[in-house]
Amino acid sequence: MTHPILETERLLMVLPHADHLPAYARYCASERSVFVGGPFDPVKAFEKLCAMSGHWAMRGFGRFVIVQKATGQPIGHVGALQLDPAELPEMTWTIWEGAFESKGYAFEAARAYLSQASDALGTQGMVARINKDNSRSLRLAERIGAVRDDAAEPPTWMPEAVTYLVKQYRKADGQSSPL
Repeated sequence: MTHPILETERLLMVLPHADHLPAYARYCASERSVFVGGPFDPVKAFEKLCAMSGHWAMRGFGRFVIVQKATGQPIGHVGALQLDPAELPEMTWTIWEGAFESKGYAFEAARAYLSQASDALGTQGMVARINKDNSRSLRLAERIGAVRDDAAEPPTWMPEAVTYLVKQYRKADGQSSPL
């Protein structure tokens, strides 16, 4: 099975691999990971990156690591995960270091992912679960066209979550289209 590499003007989205571990472990050890249950020690960071990589093998889709084209620096991740196959996949995004925030990278990566997600996932929708205090991610969900679902119950593993419905869009010719 081949996996796509997504590309935008400034970014590549690639499958997670061992070279990404140092940057990912720094993110996991930092306060930036608090909205996803962190901080995490180096062993847990390794385990989480392995899970991100293994998701591709188990589900046939997953999260990409966002890499700056100009520098080759891994700066975050974007994509879907699906912990329970009876539920919609969950759209995720994270910028690993503050130095890469406010540059539009998460928005650019999310749009690129959503433009191909219908074909990759075989579904027209996803959810995004965001900690109610994570104002940057809440704003990004709205920027990508997600709609807040106030009736949704938060999952037990994230009781402070707000749920958004995320749709991928298709052109009239059936081809995926960015938002």
